[in-house]
Amino acid sequence: MAKPPPPHPMPAHPAPPHPAPLAPSLVSRVVVAVMSLLLVGGILVALAAFTYGRIAARQTYDRLLMGAANDIAESIDVVDGAPLADLPVSAFALLALAPRDRIAYALRGPDGTLLTGHDVALPPQALRRQASGQAVFFDAMLNGERARFVTLPRRFAERDYSGTVTVTVGQTIAARNAMALGLTRDALIAATLAGLVLMAIAYVVIRSALHPLREIADGLLARDPYDLTPMATNVPSEVAVMIVAMNRFMTRLDRQFNAMRNLISDTAHQLRTPVAAIRAQAELAVQDGDEAQRKIALERLVARTRSLGNLLDQMLSRAMVIHRTDSAPPEAIDLRMIALEVIESRDHELLAPGVEVGLVIGPDEVIVMGDEISLGEAAKNMLSNALRHGQAPVRIGVTARADHAELWVEDAGPGPQGDLLARMGRRFERSAASRGRSAGLGLSIVRSVAEAFGGQMALGRGERGFRVSLILPAVSGEAN
Repeated sequence: MAKPPPPHPMPAHPAPPHPAPLAPSLVSRVVVAVMSLLLVGGILVALAAFTYGRIAARQTYDRLLMGAANDIAESIDVVDGAPLADLPVSAFALLALAPRDRIAYALRGPDGTLLTGHDVALPPQALRRQASGQAVFFDAMLNGERARFVTLPRRFAERDYSGTVTVTVGQTIAARNAMALGLTRDALIAATLAGLVLMAIAYVVIRSALHPLREIADGLLARDPYDLTPMATNVPSEVAVMIVAMNRFMTRLDRQFNAMRNLISDTAHQLRTPVAAIRAQAELAVQDGDEAQRKIALERLVARTRSLGNLLDQMLSRAMVIHRTDSAPPEAIDLRMIALEVIESRDHELLAPGVEVGLVIGPDEVIVMGDEISLGEAAKNMLSNALRHGQAPVRIGVTARADHAELWVEDAGPGPQGDLLARMGRRFERSAASRGRSAGLGLSIVRSVAEAFGGQMALGRGERGFRVSLILPAVSGEAN
């Protein structure tokens, strides 16, 4: 009997992604840094304390050796033409201050013969320095242990005896090491206690210093999601840098949100009428049986469609310009190249066939900080505005001033008058003479570009007629 096929394995559900591990907190980082600093400082203190302890112990016990050697040397007398030492108790009392150490002593005559004591071998360097008549300290072995010795000469010049008797006293170094370790231990205990106190103080100070950050975090969490107003900067200067950067970011974000809101609002408001008109014209063209009336309806339909296309084009251009001014970093741009590209694109020939557009630029660079695409869109809208509403001839040019540069478009007409001139540059602001051929966004784009790069838009009379100027701060040609 055939075996049934094995059941299909159930597809395994993918494991949920593990959350990214949290980075160590700022408090823990600072505490670890302070602990590391204290640890390094503790090691240095320990080395310094051990070195100081050894030096202090050596100086202390060297003085004891010297005192014992002096006592023994002072006890030597010449009796019957020979030196005789009556070892004083005081010398051994000094050496007994290190009860666990072994001692050794030796008295030698002028010829180096051992008069009394232990046979302590002097190293060559001690013998050479002893010849100068000074006390000599040296290290050697004493019954298999390291020891410290001092050799002190005493000169005799008497009738029946003349020469130098040397006194050598030695002691093992157990007490010295114990003293050095004790000093080191005491220093480390004091350093450890001081380090713990400093760590506690540092923790309290760090928590207090980071309190403004917690206040900022609480303020952000308590904010409405749509509240992008700047935060207060009455905080310490170290935190104020972050607040200023955050406020700048929120300002850019607010501009982006406003641009999106305006685009949605404008689209809903401005497209309703053109779309309704196009639908009505299309229905008339379909229903009207008269060929002449149908042709008129189709012509109106084409005009409405063209007007709607211009509206959409300018609305998208304005949204794109606002987006780029916040996302694209400014760079050095030669305004002459912007004007030249507008002319070479030859878009004006489609907008106003037969109208010649003049180019007025000089031989020198005119450098400003901006975005090439945004400046190009502003120049195209300035030229389109002049071709639609102005009078031929039309000129586009660039002029360099002392502290600013101008990209301008000029036509031969008188320009708008009265209140309309003051309102130009606002969104969807157009004159009655436009007759639906303008969306009213062209100069609004120019104004947005000017404000984005620290400039302004100027309207008024030029050399030969009405002029629209985009004025930007100028920079030196080296910035390019």
